[in-house]
Amino acid sequence: MTRPVALYYRILEYQPENLGLLRDRFDLIELDDPREDTDKVLARTELLFAPLGFMVDAEKMDRCPHLRAIASSTTGIPHIDADAAAKRSIAVCALHDQQAFLDTITPTAEHTIGLMMAAWRRLPAAHAAASAGQWNRRPWGAPKMFSRMRLGIVGHGRIGRKVAKVAHAIGMQVAFYDPGMEGSTSSVMDLARESDVLSLHAPAIPATRNLVSREVLEALPRGAMVVNTARGELLDTDAMIDLLEAGHLHAAALDAIVGEYDPDFRNHFAESRLATYARSHDNLILTPHIGGSTFDAWHETERRVIELASTVLGGKAG
Repeated sequence: MTRPVALYYRILEYQPENLGLLRDRFDLIELDDPREDTDKVLARTELLFAPLGFMVDAEKMDRCPHLRAIASSTTGIPHIDADAAAKRSIAVCALHDQQAFLDTITPTAEHTIGLMMAAWRRLPAAHAAASAGQWNRRPWGAPKMFSRMRLGIVGHGRIGRKVAKVAHAIGMQVAFYDPGMEGSTSSVMDLARESDVLSLHAPAIPATRNLVSREVLEALPRGAMVVNTARGELLDTDAMIDLLEAGHLHAAALDAIVGEYDPDFRNHFAESRLATYARSHDNLILTPHIGGSTFDAWHETERRVIELASTVLGGKAG
């Protein structure tokens, strides 16, 4: 029996066993990234994989006359025009509507707590000093214990709730901002005024772009900290650096940066203001969007999307 044709991009870097599964279930076409698309390839494609940073819009869908499904192993789909897909009866196989499954995927919440600890206590710099033979605790005192601090969570979805649960166990006071959700503060500004740590977990949609603005950051109490493991678009990073330099913020930790999915981002990031500041200061920690980066999470999320696509296209599952 003829297998459905799937177009996969190597930029996605699926786990080897999941690539093997794709090759078993589909007639797989592999390209490095969507810049290598040709009309000939797209004309055959029934399942299209969608990397972040490359928009799958109505125009691209129309170049794929046999397209039946779009796959993305992401919890958000800002790179897929879902309305255009629905109008064309094209299924979107992603994780945005797989809440029961996602409740079992925990590494981003774990990484958030780790970044909070590492930035507040300046752990990378303390490790570097100790490794250099400087065995002295006095330069590394943090302002106060987490159990005496207030955590403000921007976005009280799956990850925000998990972070809140751990923070409660540590002894932190926790509040959140998530419009329409019972228990939410009235505004992100009100949340900031009452937070020693502001942790970002909202989705990247037009309404949340630059949600944590300069004004919100200035509303934080002096000596507060900001952590972002969601999307870079939520945060005004220039304002954040200004306030780190001014001493208004004690520390910050970012696992997501605006523009990180642009194809040429890696070529110029080293010269960016963020990277330059982080190299010369010990109160900003950057990690390259590794929140969800455990091998079991990669395996399970990729596998889940393959199973969803297999069901849509009538391929074998299980």
